[in-house]
Amino acid sequence: MGKTDPTRTGLPRRAFGGAALSGALAALSRPLSAATPVPEAAILLAPGPEDGAEARIADRAAAALARGLVQAAAVRVSVLGGPDGITAANRFASSTAPDGRVLLLLPGLAAQAQLVGDSRARYEPRQWPALCASLQAAIVAGRGAPADGSPLRIALPSPGAPETAALLALDLMGRRATPVFGLSGAAAEAAVRQGQADALVLCGPTPGARATALGLSCWFAFDAAGGAREALAPEIPSLGDLLPDPHRPDLLDAARAAGAALRTRALVVLPPLTSADVVALWRGAAQRWAEEAPDDGSRRVGAAEATALSSTLCAPPDIALLYREWLLRRLNWRAT
Repeated sequence: MGKTDPTRTGLPRRAFGGAALSGALAALSRPLSAATPVPEAAILLAPGPEDGAEARIADRAAAALARGLVQAAAVRVSVLGGPDGITAANRFASSTAPDGRVLLLLPGLAAQAQLVGDSRARYEPRQWPALCASLQAAIVAGRGAPADGSPLRIALPSPGAPETAALLALDLMGRRATPVFGLSGAAAEAAVRQGQADALVLCGPTPGARATALGLSCWFAFDAAGGAREALAPEIPSLGDLLPDPHRPDLLDAARAAGAALRTRALVVLPPLTSADVVALWRGAAQRWAEEAPDDGSRRVGAAEATALSSTLCAPPDIALLYREWLLRRLNWRAT
């Protein structure tokens, strides 16, 4: 993006230190003119590192948003903190005016930190208007069928990781499961191959084929309220398909919230209290992003589906509390 025309697309990104970013935000803090609601320049805050997946998504989103605006504008990516997005979300929450000049690319991990009560997460994303999102499939696969009565071992990274929603879902199904922590990605797959685990969570493209290669069956895909099947893997039952009438619908909502953190590669949002006309302006621009087909097995969605995603991902306080209580009761774990 270093050679793009800054009057028509996103500008090259750069990492800002605290003082530099504060200066950049201050420079963008002048009120928007009623006659010209499109800002001449905007910043998209994104998680680091500079060469990370989230920063690359932000580059593409910034360019698409700039092209989608009704008049030429520059959208610059500012990379802050690490891939969990907590640093970027904290900065967005603490220093952003609701004038449409600063946006945030929120990864699922940042919402998960808020869900479990991580003390570093000093933000409230439930009121952030959603513009667009990048999604991936997140499925649970294991040996046999999910309704089998035999106990199983499920590979998970840590109690606070969003993958732990799979354990809650299995609890709701009445399946006896024991977590094997410290396993994610390739390590989790290796544990399955070596017989050290019986189930795991798979995220990203072609989950069905990857499960088959491990000798596993696809049990379910995480979904949103309503239980619609994952568009990236419609052949896999949704969590709602297996729990059509759960005895604890509130805990099902909690499992879906953490599952949404797995599904959400990026959610682009505006600050709370942003005026309706500015929100509409950016949501119109976000259609360009949603209409450009990605080539990495993900799925892009516009404002309507991103808003629905946000309502699942950013669970209300009572659901977040239930999830934290379940983590404490089931795993004797509490965020610090």
